[in-house]
Amino acid sequence: MSDQDTTATPSAPVPPQGETTPQDSAFVREGLSRILASRVPPHNLELERTVLGALILERSAFAQVDEVLVKDCFYDPKNAMIFEAIQQLTLEDSPVDTQTVVEKLKLNGTLRSVGGMGYIATLASIVNSTADLPYHARILYDKMVQRNLISFGNRVIQNSFDEEIEVGDLLQDSEQELFNISQGINSNEMKTIKELLPNTLQEIRNAAERKDGMSGVNTGFRDLDEITFGWQPTDLVILAARPAMGKTAFALSMALNMALDYKVPVAFFSLEMGEDQLTKRLISMHTSIPNEDIKRGTLTDEQMHTLFYGLGPMEEAPIIIDDTASISIFDLRSRVRRLVRKHQVRVVFIDYLQLMTASGLKNNANREQEVSTISRSLKQLAKELGITIIALSQLNRELEKRNKEGRRPQLSDLRESGAIEQDADMVIFIHRPEYYGILTDENNRDMRGLAQVIIAKHRNGRVGDVYLRFEGDLIRFSSALDSNINDDYQSTFSSSLNGPSVDDPLSGGGFPDDQGGFTM
Repeated sequence: MSDQDTTATPSAPVPPQGETTPQDSAFVREGLSRILASRVPPHNLELERTVLGALILERSAFAQVDEVLVKDCFYDPKNAMIFEAIQQLTLEDSPVDTQTVVEKLKLNGTLRSVGGMGYIATLASIVNSTADLPYHARILYDKMVQRNLISFGNRVIQNSFDEEIEVGDLLQDSEQELFNISQGINSNEMKTIKELLPNTLQEIRNAAERKDGMSGVNTGFRDLDEITFGWQPTDLVILAARPAMGKTAFALSMALNMALDYKVPVAFFSLEMGEDQLTKRLISMHTSIPNEDIKRGTLTDEQMHTLFYGLGPMEEAPIIIDDTASISIFDLRSRVRRLVRKHQVRVVFIDYLQLMTASGLKNNANREQEVSTISRSLKQLAKELGITIIALSQLNRELEKRNKEGRRPQLSDLRESGAIEQDADMVIFIHRPEYYGILTDENNRDMRGLAQVIIAKHRNGRVGDVYLRFEGDLIRFSSALDSNINDDYQSTFSSSLNGPSVDDPLSGGGFPDDQGGFTM
């Protein structure tokens, strides 16, 4: 068999006939093992020797392939050891030639294992040029990926026969391992400023041609967009608040605005509320029919007419809802990739971050380490797919111990805050002073019915506050009556649902459930 002929096709075993037994499973398992064991993994020994010869021929050649080649690219162990010696010489800034490679192999104690000085001399003599080195290196890299996929598939097969392994763990571990392999393939190469400028200039032109001055996805809230310039691709946005401040309501308001007004496909992962509850909320937001009336079915004829004849635009809105509870970060990554590929989703909402899990960590990993893995993975996913991920997050209960004037959230209030704050491109808090009985601000401006949207961290822009209306009966946010509220705002809007009640969760009474109240 030649170096290039790396496959053989064995005859498949004939399965036993009749009723399936444990012995049948063993037979299948043995048959699969025979097939895998009898086929030679993809490789090209001649090309391995050619690449090594080119690296020995010209010292500067290593710089052409140092981001592609690794030791495992070489199928032949002796070729892998020679590459490792060349790599060491390069890192030491030493000359690379036949003699130096031989000496390095001697120091490593591997010269005899690779075939001695004669084999090294042969490598140096078979190459006259390094012109095709990058192309050859990529072929070796692809062969390595094929071998890794075969090993991965073999492990999946073996683990699938192990009934002591939970199916959920098997799926998550397999997805993670496959993701790690694909990350190596899809890793970005370094680019010069000359290569980067054309795309960047085109983005600037596109932004200049937009009349609204936005460079990202509009939220539907003008004052917020003026600070953020819209949601930007690759950004991880953390939207945090204490319970009952309206995290879900604000996220749904933005999702509906983006999908209805700007036709932007969005996905909403709800780990806390079911799809039926979310849909009712969206209907209430869109039709302006109080959410409580919709849930109880106490609708007027006019409201019924609106429900059955006014939902046309909403039916066409590109909103995708997934209400899988306790979804893992690995499962979510897989689903989001499919959504982006199939539906061109541009913004993903996750409600909320602390309800996610990250399996596969060491047994002694604590919750903070798990949240760190989740937030880092979300940022990586946003960057990989070029989308915006908006993850809702809880704030620490310690905030409630401060006096009511001091309950304005700050970055240190983020639960398991270290990693979340570090990974986020933007951290936004929702604060409703009226909820705590604060009806005016320090300038005696009316705060009833208002919510502060606090941009506390903005990696690529400025921070600041935006005031929005919170319409409690519709459980939605809308733009303030006066966009100049920061200068001089007097509002007459108020809602009994904005203030504390006997069911205030922060006073120990619990928050109303789906039987008539509002969980936010």
